[in-house]
Amino acid sequence: MNAHDARAGEDRLAAAIAMMERLVGFDTESSKSNLALVAGVESWLAECGAPYVKVFNAVGDKAALFATIGPMEDGGVALSGHTDVVPVEGQSWTSDPFELRGEKGRLYGRGACDMKGFDAVCLAMIPEFQRAALKRPIHILLSYDEETTCRGSLDTIRRFGADLPRPGAIIVGEPTMMQVADAHKAVATYRTTVRGQEAHSSKPYLGANAVAAACDLVSELYRVNDELAREGDPGGRFDPPASTIEVGVIRGGTARNILAKECAFDWEFRSLPGVPQRLALDRLEAYVARVALPRLRRGAVEAAVDTWSEVEVPGLSPEPGSPAETLALKLARSNHTISVPYATEAGQFQTAGLSTVVCGPGSIDQAHQPDEFVEVAQIEEAIAFMRRLAKELS
Repeated sequence: MNAHDARAGEDRLAAAIAMMERLVGFDTESSKSNLALVAGVESWLAECGAPYVKVFNAVGDKAALFATIGPMEDGGVALSGHTDVVPVEGQSWTSDPFELRGEKGRLYGRGACDMKGFDAVCLAMIPEFQRAALKRPIHILLSYDEETTCRGSLDTIRRFGADLPRPGAIIVGEPTMMQVADAHKAVATYRTTVRGQEAHSSKPYLGANAVAAACDLVSELYRVNDELAREGDPGGRFDPPASTIEVGVIRGGTARNILAKECAFDWEFRSLPGVPQRLALDRLEAYVARVALPRLRRGAVEAAVDTWSEVEVPGLSPEPGSPAETLALKLARSNHTISVPYATEAGQFQTAGLSTVVCGPGSIDQAHQPDEFVEVAQIEEAIAFMRRLAKELS
């Protein structure tokens, strides 16, 4: 590397950190609006002269941004990141989580790793992308609500090939230590509510205990979980090596001497690629119809069990030799892919028929933690990756 290249690298790193400082400074917890951050990014895009569109949610308090550098046409690569972060309440931070802090080669702040570091690199690289005289476009998509529903990119995806260019490949910049991930599990979350009938506990035959029925259903879910554990992961790529079911919250009842009228529990299913995303729900509903509901209705004819789907995020399935994988491996200077245990928006893109991989700076081990951080070296590696992308598309 000559002196000019070294100075250019230092300048781009400084620009990325400065952009990251701006982004971290916005409190964009998923329960809050991201419009202030969006306005800040709009100012930068206008300064760069980069065309973009805003895609609002139904309520109008959040928006995604889709910007294009290079020719306004189908193809090219979309760099996808989210703007929302998880809450900081109840966490012990040693500094203001919404003020970027650098120390000993690390950059601390909420979202520094997940994933405003990636967003900042993409935005800071726009001037270099523009100077590269791209023959194929680079798109930047910044979404919302990834941390809650992973649905904040869907309205933009639906417009691909209509009034927005349809990318040829998607790189989702979730933290992978700049390794290329071509697979992750799907996740579906549910709330199941059991309604029985109250009675004095001395005469339980006069009612239907919703708590007892809910406990039975939870036990059935874990029986299914044990079956899935025995089936394992045929591909041998995931940790843990199976689809999993977990019940996280259960609530119900009035007093220890009253049969509970109502009980509800929240649970999730994380399924391997190739495993039907509704498998656990279908198994639970079959058990309800066959066993749980007839038992409840012996004591209460109007007893009921209902399950609501809260979030369904599709998994990412491996597509060996796909355009996104081939390109990302070349840019990462790697010859192998990895799988990741967490869900991302990548599955939404793949479901829409878009070739997609996950590759971004930082470690998922630091995400959602107090004193969340990303290594400066990872930001430098992401910048190098983007420079190679610009060269590839020029």
